[in-house]
Amino acid sequence: MEDFLRILLQSLVTTAWVVVLGRVLMSWIDPQFQRPIGQFLYSITEPFLAPIRERLPQTGQFDFSPLILLIGLGLLMRIVLTV
Repeated sequence: MEDFLRILLQSLVTTAWVVVLGRVLMSWIDPQFQRPIGQFLYSITEPFLAPIRERLPQTGQFDFSPLILLIGLGLLMRIVLTV
């Protein structure tokens, strides 16, 4: 049972990491998120990125919230792998 939960958590964290990375890449192609895939990625990731963005200082045009979330997901994955 523990292995199942570990694999499930790893899969969820990996999926979240790929979705956030997809949003970053999509923002380079479609910055307004007007395409269906962009709207999907925006709607899935924005609830996680908005609270991070609110706590970060203003940095002009750069949004570091996806980077912070990706680092956090990476740390969570390392924790899951070591448990």
